[in-house]
Amino acid sequence: MPPPKTSYVCLPCRASYKQLPDADRRRVCPRCAKDLVHVGSAFAAPRRRDTEAWRTLSVLLHAGVRFPKDCCFGGPGYRPRTLREVRERMTYAARTGVPFARALVLPELPSSGAAGGPVRRGRPGTRSAP
Repeated sequence: MPPPKTSYVCLPCRASYKQLPDADRRRVCPRCAKDLVHVGSAFAAPRRRDTEAWRTLSVLLHAGVRFPKDCCFGGPGYRPRTLREVRERMTYAARTGVPFARALVLPELPSSGAAGGPVRRGRPGTRSAP
């Protein structure tokens, strides 16, 4: 059985590559020659033309969130898929003092933050129906 491969991405090229893990080896993109980012073995790349998904992925990776395979459940757990979900978690982190990387991986936000009020889910200045 061959050794398992793990995923690396190039954010400027929006490309993903599966390679053997080796901590001593520097990985570069074959297209642009910039460094590849190790994302983990449970990563599923979005389509190249899906710019919003790649922007979301960029925020996750710059916050230190990765996609390791969990031995018991088979996946990395919850990860936001849209910029709206990222913004909601960013607001929650700012209001409660929870580290941003931790707020990004919460499957559901608590209904009320530590700042006293409920976490708003709509756009600023809009009202939701009762």
